[in-house]
Amino acid sequence: MGRLEVLVVENFKSWRGRQVIGPFRKFTCIVGPKGSGKSNVMDALSFVMGEKIANFRVNHLEELIHGAHIGKPVSSSASVKIVYVEESGEEKTFARIIRGGSSEFHFDDNLVSRPAYLAELEKIGVIVKARHCLIFQGTVESIAMKNPKERTRFLEALSTSRELAGEYEEKKKKLQKAEEDAQFHFNKEKNVAEELMRATKEKEEADRCQRVREELKMSKLQLQLFRLFHNEKKTYFLSTDLQHVKHELRAIKESFLHQENIVKAKKKEHGALSRQVQETEKELKTLKVLLNKRKQQYKEAKDNTSHHLTQLDVANKLGEDLEKECYKQEDDIRALEVELGDLDAAWKHFEKQVEEEILHKGRDIELEANQLDHYKELKERVRKKVATMTQQLEQLQREQKADEERLAFQKRRHEEFEGYRKQTNEQIEDNKKRIENLEEYIKTCNDCSNEKTQQEEILHNEIEKAKSRISEVNEKLDAIRSELQNAGIDIHEGNRQQKRAEVLEHLRRLYPDSVFGRLLDLCHPIHKKYQLAVTKLFDKHMFAVVVTSEKVAGDCILFLKKEKAEPETFLALDYLDIEPINERLREMKGCELMVDVIRTQFPRVKKAIQFVCGNSLVCETAEEARHIAFHGPERHTTVSLDGMLFLKSGVVSGGSSDLIHEARRWDEKELKNSEDRRTQLTQELEDLMKILHKETDLKQMQRVAQGTRAQLQYSQLELEVIQKKHTAALYREQSQLQNEVLTIESRCTMLSEGIKEQQKRIEEFQEEIDKVEDDIFQHFCEEIGVENIHEFEKHVQQQQEIDQKRLEFDKQKTRLNSQLEHSRNQLKEEQKKIIELQGTIQKTREEIDNVRKTEESGLRIVNELTEKQQQLRDIFVTQNSDCENVQVQVEEEQKKLLALERKVRKYQKELAKVQTSLEKKQLEKHNMLLDCKAQDIEITLLLGSLDDIIEIKSGGEVESTQATTDLYEKAAAIQVDYSSLGAELKTLQSDDEVKTKLTLLQQQVAVLEYVLLKTAAPNLRALDNLKAVGEKFHEARDALEASRREARICRQEFDQVKKRRHDLFSQCFEHVVISVDQIYKKICRNSSAQAILSPENPEEPYLEGISYNCVVPGKRFMTMEHLSSGEKTMAALALLFAMHSFRPAPFLVLEEVDAALDNTNIDQVASYIKEQAQEQCQMIIISLKEEFYSRADALIRIDPEGESLFSRVMTLDLSQYPENQESSKRPRESC
Repeated sequence: MGRLEVLVVENFKSWRGRQVIGPFRKFTCIVGPKGSGKSNVMDALSFVMGEKIANFRVNHLEELIHGAHIGKPVSSSASVKIVYVEESGEEKTFARIIRGGSSEFHFDDNLVSRPAYLAELEKIGVIVKARHCLIFQGTVESIAMKNPKERTRFLEALSTSRELAGEYEEKKKKLQKAEEDAQFHFNKEKNVAEELMRATKEKEEADRCQRVREELKMSKLQLQLFRLFHNEKKTYFLSTDLQHVKHELRAIKESFLHQENIVKAKKKEHGALSRQVQETEKELKTLKVLLNKRKQQYKEAKDNTSHHLTQLDVANKLGEDLEKECYKQEDDIRALEVELGDLDAAWKHFEKQVEEEILHKGRDIELEANQLDHYKELKERVRKKVATMTQQLEQLQREQKADEERLAFQKRRHEEFEGYRKQTNEQIEDNKKRIENLEEYIKTCNDCSNEKTQQEEILHNEIEKAKSRISEVNEKLDAIRSELQNAGIDIHEGNRQQKRAEVLEHLRRLYPDSVFGRLLDLCHPIHKKYQLAVTKLFDKHMFAVVVTSEKVAGDCILFLKKEKAEPETFLALDYLDIEPINERLREMKGCELMVDVIRTQFPRVKKAIQFVCGNSLVCETAEEARHIAFHGPERHTTVSLDGMLFLKSGVVSGGSSDLIHEARRWDEKELKNSEDRRTQLTQELEDLMKILHKETDLKQMQRVAQGTRAQLQYSQLELEVIQKKHTAALYREQSQLQNEVLTIESRCTMLSEGIKEQQKRIEEFQEEIDKVEDDIFQHFCEEIGVENIHEFEKHVQQQQEIDQKRLEFDKQKTRLNSQLEHSRNQLKEEQKKIIELQGTIQKTREEIDNVRKTEESGLRIVNELTEKQQQLRDIFVTQNSDCENVQVQVEEEQKKLLALERKVRKYQKELAKVQTSLEKKQLEKHNMLLDCKAQDIEITLLLGSLDDIIEIKSGGEVESTQATTDLYEKAAAIQVDYSSLGAELKTLQSDDEVKTKLTLLQQQVAVLEYVLLKTAAPNLRALDNLKAVGEKFHEARDALEASRREARICRQEFDQVKKRRHDLFSQCFEHVVISVDQIYKKICRNSSAQAILSPENPEEPYLEGISYNCVVPGKRFMTMEHLSSGEKTMAALALLFAMHSFRPAPFLVLEEVDAALDNTNIDQVASYIKEQAQEQCQMIIISLKEEFYSRADALIRIDPEGESLFSRVMTLDLSQYPENQESSKRPRESC
């Protein structure tokens, strides 16, 4: 493979004039300072290789001429030329010249077109589109951080499969269109086939129509005759039952009125007792407030007394401490005075002894200066004369001192070992006691552990049962809370409702027999499903107050005005104009009278309920309510269960969230039991929580038991260790110590004998030395008047000791005087504090007497109020008991009244039921005759005419009722001939048999009507349609076959392009996948390194992204964005070299790839690049780091020069310098 020899630039960017850069070796590094123009080398190579102008950070080609960036181009043209040398030695030149606003391309100095120029570059292995031989600054790391789609496009450009992308997309679109056409013709053919089948069936449906019509006419006649016959039969029986029920109802009503008078009397008595209870309760509340206030005052007085007593105790204790401190100070002062007197006496005694000693000696020996010099000369003579003996004496003294030290050391050892032996004996005794204690403790721990285990099991079972029960109680409480919450009243209206309730309660106390209460509280629906309907119908009357008379209502209104309370609506029972109940409405299907779904315990309140409800009906659904209200013979006021109200006038109003909210008030009366149950469950939950709180005790017990078991285990282990190890070791140690003591005693005896012998020898030497000193100092001693020189030296030493003792006496006396003065001052301060404290104590005692009086007074008042409260409570209990007894009587009488009321309602319902049934049968006969007239059913009449039967018209209620009665009478006057009705249809007795037979006849008619309805009229053009559809079917089948052939051809063409593109891309991708892992291992110099390329779409990898990940040696797997900059660079270089190996270019130029590498990575990368440069292709690197470019074969240095910044080149051939040689030569300048 060839190589790049030189790069020749002329007036290009920072290069002024003609510059030759090179020659380039196998591994060449370009270096230079920042801003010198290194990057312009890359731009020059990129320019000469045909890159477009957009990649040079300029808008026009003229800006690439030197000096153009500052507005001073040095020339009108610029050029870049490379000299490429083939492996055979043949040279090829590639040049690109800027002239004017365009560029020219020259190959071997011949002008060529750009495509021809690029083709020649591709012949030597340089693919400009792939841009795989020029790697600019920052490109390396960006290669690693490319997203999968960008990486795929890069590989497509390298493999040239991108050139087939346009054809691939074109064939794919053509295939999709052909398949859509085929599917379209398939669906069309399917639809035409279905149309053919429908045309075939049209003819078969016309034949059954006429047969069904004849059969239907006969079935309708039999049905009407059957219904009329049994209707007349049932009407007779209902008339008889109606008379019987009316008689029974009159008797029950008389009993009901008598019981109602009894209930009123009991209620009046209960009202009087209730007022007494309320007055007593009010007094109790007032007394309770006063008692609490007095108790608080008593508590404050008691706390104040306790506080003063505490202060007094503190003051007394402080006084005692101060007195003790004074006594201690006085004792210290006396001790110091005694010690000072003893010191003076000792000093006087010492001075007396000194005087007596001087007197005893007779004179004081003092030497003159010449005598002192003479003494020193004689002393020197003695020293020289006895030097040998002195050395021997000192040697003996040293040996004696060493023996004495050894003897003292042995004695110390003897004492130590005696102490050790004694300690060992004590340890043995302690171990014996410890073993006894441990055995007893282990027994105690076993008993305690068993007891704790039993207690723990009992407590654990109790807690588990409590937890289980708590779960059940919580579930029940949640259900009750949910029920109470769903039925709760808006909190914002709480105060307002409370005030209204208080006003109503006041009115009931003023008029106990005349004010009944709110309509809401006096009645309730018989079932929850009616709550919305009743609430909607009651509307503003829901909270109306029911009173007995108009006069009472007027008095109540005056009271409200006086109290400035909110206005109220009153229903005066004697003033209400009540509409009579239409009993026929009770028998209507699909609805009920509103007054029948409302229950009350107060008979007189029924009048108010009837006034509010009237003849309104309640229906299951809004559709039924609408039908009954507007589509029946007459209009009615109806309301559905969801709150939809239909008035006779045609006004319709629906439910709302407010309606639902108001409907919840019905549940308030039923919530008392739920609240009581909630209170019971809450109390039970509190008791269970107390048990659950014992879980802490259980945990503590478990910790104690665990600690006991751990202590037991530790004690057993300790007992075993003491018995097996410590005791035996102590006995061995005791024996060793005994032997050691005996050895030391024998050594001490030997040392004592040696010291005695040495002492004798020392005394002998000392006597000889003293004899020599006496001979030499004999005349001197006679001169100073002493017996010998030793006496003089002893006198001098004694005088020094006397002076030292006098100094010590002075220091001791000064110290004692200072301490005595300090103690006296401190005593005075303590006595002053005691006097102040005594005054404080006296003042505190006076305050205590005052607060005790206040406390006693408060206690007396509290006791009096408590006694009075108890008396009121007894009275309240008695009154409350009487009130409850009367309440029980009221409830019993009300129960009797309610039972009678139920009987009345029962008979009223039965009466209404019979009346309704009778009217219903009359209406049925009228309607049946009307149907026969309307449907033209030919029935035979014995008496009357169908012309008298007309449709019921809607109008006023009274007029409508009268007109309806007249129509019923006309219908009853008509007699039908039933001879054509079958005998088996006349003899049916039970209602079930009649109903079953009627249903059968109705089903026969319905079946025939349904068949007739579903049977369409025959289509006369069915045959023509069938022929036209057949021709259309053949045309659709031919078009389908043609579209399928076209789709097969498009599929074949697409598969061929797809295979070619897949083969080109896979060849490149598979090569890169294998190479990148091998190259990454080589660069990292570690076989554990891994580089992985994986396609997101294995079937067609060029359509989706390709992910790239590396496993760095010694680290776990991390994605590329989590690698360091150096690791990313290593990974990117591996991928770059792998792709380069697929289409190797003759040279590879890299710019600042070592910027993010550390020294280790630089060494690895440089080694790999050097290896590749020798074996594969030429490497040209723009480098910043010496560790990298020092491994190159040649260096090219770029330096800036001049103010206008043009670059100059220096080249250094490093092949003549071994890599381990540190010396370097100056680079030669190249032009």
